[in-house]
Amino acid sequence: MREKDSSPSRGKLTYEASEDIPVNPTSNATFGEIVQRRFNRREVLRGTLAVTAMGAIAGPIAFGGRQAKANGPAFTFTEIEHGVDTTHHVAPGYKAEVLLRWGDPLFPDSPAFDPRNQSAAAQLKQFGYNNDYIGFLPLPEGSGASDRGLLCVNHEYTNEELMFPGIERQDRDREFADMTKEMVEVEMAAHGGTVVEVRKSGGTWAVVLDSQYNRRISAYETPIKISGPAAGHDRMKSAQFASGNYTIGTINNCAGGMTPWGTYLMAEENFHGYFWGDIANNPEKVNYERYGVPGQWYAWGKYVDRFNLEKDPRSANQFGWIVEVDPLDPNATPIKRTALGRFKHEGAETIVNGDGRVVIYSGDDQRFDYLYKFVTEGRYDPGNKAANRDLLDKGTLYVARFDDDGSATWLPLVHGKGPLTAANGFKSQADVVIETRRAADLLGATPMDRPEDVQPNPRNGKVYVMLTNNSKRKADQVNAANPRPENLFGHIVELTPPDGDHAAEKVTWDFLVKCGDPSKAEVGATWNPKTSEHGWFAAPDNCTFDSLGRLWISTDQGSAWSLSGTADGLFGIETEGETRAYSKMFFRVPVGAELCGPIFTPDDRSLFLAVQHPASDGTKEFPGFERRSTFDDAATRWPDFKDDMPPRPSVVVVTKDDGGPIAT
Repeated sequence: MREKDSSPSRGKLTYEASEDIPVNPTSNATFGEIVQRRFNRREVLRGTLAVTAMGAIAGPIAFGGRQAKANGPAFTFTEIEHGVDTTHHVAPGYKAEVLLRWGDPLFPDSPAFDPRNQSAAAQLKQFGYNNDYIGFLPLPEGSGASDRGLLCVNHEYTNEELMFPGIERQDRDREFADMTKEMVEVEMAAHGGTVVEVRKSGGTWAVVLDSQYNRRISAYETPIKISGPAAGHDRMKSAQFASGNYTIGTINNCAGGMTPWGTYLMAEENFHGYFWGDIANNPEKVNYERYGVPGQWYAWGKYVDRFNLEKDPRSANQFGWIVEVDPLDPNATPIKRTALGRFKHEGAETIVNGDGRVVIYSGDDQRFDYLYKFVTEGRYDPGNKAANRDLLDKGTLYVARFDDDGSATWLPLVHGKGPLTAANGFKSQADVVIETRRAADLLGATPMDRPEDVQPNPRNGKVYVMLTNNSKRKADQVNAANPRPENLFGHIVELTPPDGDHAAEKVTWDFLVKCGDPSKAEVGATWNPKTSEHGWFAAPDNCTFDSLGRLWISTDQGSAWSLSGTADGLFGIETEGETRAYSKMFFRVPVGAELCGPIFTPDDRSLFLAVQHPASDGTKEFPGFERRSTFDDAATRWPDFKDDMPPRPSVVVVTKDDGGPIAT
């Protein structure tokens, strides 16, 4: 979800992906080239492409989330206005309350949050930074309750300039001169995840501080087991963990998922940014270069040997995985499931296939990288939790190739098949999963426009792929799927497995929506946002379904909100019928934030949202501020709005004023 800007300092400044991360070097056909072959490019170049013409191509496709001649949305809320200011907004008839803020206590003995006197010890007893994915596990286990449960929350990364007083964003060229060892330890403690019990009483949600389940998982001290084909392999052995079966910590936990057996999946995304060192003579040089290692976004390698590749050459191979956590056992060791592959995972969403096998979808969130799925070898047993414990250690990992006939092929990433042999450096399945990207390159997978969240719809079996944007698409790649020289706004692809078989190696693909401003001439629409409703959106990122099978999209534009004129937010979007692709904005974040982690309770009466990095992105474009926010000088101090408090990433819970299901 987070990217790297073109400057040496860490963070996402614009809609572009990192300039210091090499673009996928393969010559595999791009998704745009495939669509260009499938659809007549002249239809786009006329500049007057009609909705009926698009329907003939791939069903009812809307520009920017708004379809002509729509009969009205099924979502029964009044859309909020686009815009950007210092606070959050929710649709009329709803209330949005802050439930958990960075630094809030999680245990009876947690210290009060003191932003001017932070320590790793304190942070490990407090809610972490930059909350991203949210999972909800009803309590008691298996009850389907909607008034009590565990929130499973990822903490993706940290913004040192907003966390600590007196410093600006740190710069690797200056060797992070202002960052102390103590600050680094706080950052490491603020990463990872939180499991916390919450209850609803009298219509209000609150944290249960004395819950037996509350837990912090961090990059600082949490032991994590390594399992699957890479466990114990020489390439997984580090100076600190010579066995290759364990490591300390998990980093850059972006989106995630919940398994049918009640565990919590944490996706490690931009792991490359945490490592230092010269890799010219590193045994993993080719592997590391494909992932952009070392990124050196943080000062960690200055103080912690396992993040310095000159001191621990193979330690980066211990990151970039899916981590499974049992939220019902706070003493259980989290496990990195290497069979699911190593890449910049954006999410790990599951569905039980008709034959009982479990399928997990995940995107590799970088421009021109790939879409993956994993199919378990074993079958889910709903009556035997112990039998499901290690389902994720055996199965087949696939990468997607999109073909110009409207089909897509899932290519198995299996050692010994096709080019995945010792001749190409793959001596075992361990090598395949450690170098998943390079293996996918050789198989001819389709480079995509930043595949982020991938969500199967449990009601109709279709799968929705969020493609956030790709500003690097060249002018000669303009086509029906990407009609702009730069795909600044992204799009959503819909996959249809045959007969609902998610394990099938052939599926069909279609489009749900091309995102962005339909008033732009190059899109070919005539709708004018100055005289018509708002409703279009940009940069789809996370998504979820409510119990009715309706799709909700959260957005992450970065500084590009200045192009759309609105802060990020949550949109309801129709996927079927006459109003297919019709969207409405339900919630909006404060300036500089993005929206993550939307998840409903089973009864749809509560909606949990993660507001990440308020005051960070694009504050220089905020009217009247026009500079980058810091702890001491922030564009907003949401959600506390106190002079002695910095902006704080927070979980918000939305409920309807009358207590009913949301958007019905």
